[in-house]
Amino acid sequence: MTIHPEIAKILATLPAPDGSPLNPEAMRAGEAAQVAPLEERRPLHAVQDAMAVTASGEVPVRIYTPVEADAYGVLVYFHGGAFFLGSLETHDHVARALAKESGYKVISVGYRLAPEAAFPAGLDDCYGVVRWAAAQGGSLGWDGKNLAVAGDSSGGNYVAAVTAKAHDDGFASISHQVLFYPSLDLDFDVNRYASLRENAEGYGLETAALLPFNAFYLQSGADPADPLVSPIKRMDLTGLPPALIITAEHDPLRDEGELYGLRLREAGVDAAVSRYERANHGFVQNFSWIPEFYGAIEETAAFLNGGAGLKGGAGLNGGTAQ
Repeated sequence: MTIHPEIAKILATLPAPDGSPLNPEAMRAGEAAQVAPLEERRPLHAVQDAMAVTASGEVPVRIYTPVEADAYGVLVYFHGGAFFLGSLETHDHVARALAKESGYKVISVGYRLAPEAAFPAGLDDCYGVVRWAAAQGGSLGWDGKNLAVAGDSSGGNYVAAVTAKAHDDGFASISHQVLFYPSLDLDFDVNRYASLRENAEGYGLETAALLPFNAFYLQSGADPADPLVSPIKRMDLTGLPPALIITAEHDPLRDEGELYGLRLREAGVDAAVSRYERANHGFVQNFSWIPEFYGAIEETAAFLNGGAGLKGGAGLNGGTAQ
């Protein structure tokens, strides 16, 4: 199907890539300038900034409490941004929506970014906050049962890597994982996945930009052959928590996300893959104001709360939505 007309309007305004070197500071400033003012954000019962004390040091977090309750499921969220962009602010609206729809207490992680912080600093921060959340369960009001991790794009990469680390460490508290259009294979050979060719140009994220955008992370010591860098390369996926993988039809990264879901199911993991037609990479962050794309948030909430069925995506789970 063709790209959604509202997305097409925005894409038409974007300047063509000119090959200039990427400037992280300027790009971060550009993102910050687009963040909605506080008074325009979705209200919740409470939103507070805190510092999580972890094995890798103190990590800034933002804690979203949807309503007043005795206990909550907890969702730890890792923002996207090719490992060098994104912040607590740029993804504040995503965290608020997830908290509202799921009823979970959401903890968004302000992990360290490349190139200033070398691999595995960001990954260690994300994993450390998950362990901190479990350890601080009483003060967070955690129900002791539901501890989920979620992330978009490079944040989805961290979700897969964190669940793998937790499994290998014998940390069994993670109950769910949600990956929004994840970047799971940092070997950017265009012949590896058909979507890298089918969606190479014209949909916002372009295949030719994948290597330069991820270069800050790779040049900081992240080896694409390492399963903690390219989680799809992990040989044994057994024992990982149930997964929901959201992909976008017009995304170069579509096929690696869907292949990961297939491999999880082959390993005996309860995993559902949901492709959103007419969507592009980043649609949860950029276009969730379009009703059919807000379905990804609602679908995530249903998954976290044990609901059946898909809200808005096309199930790719062997033809059956689970």
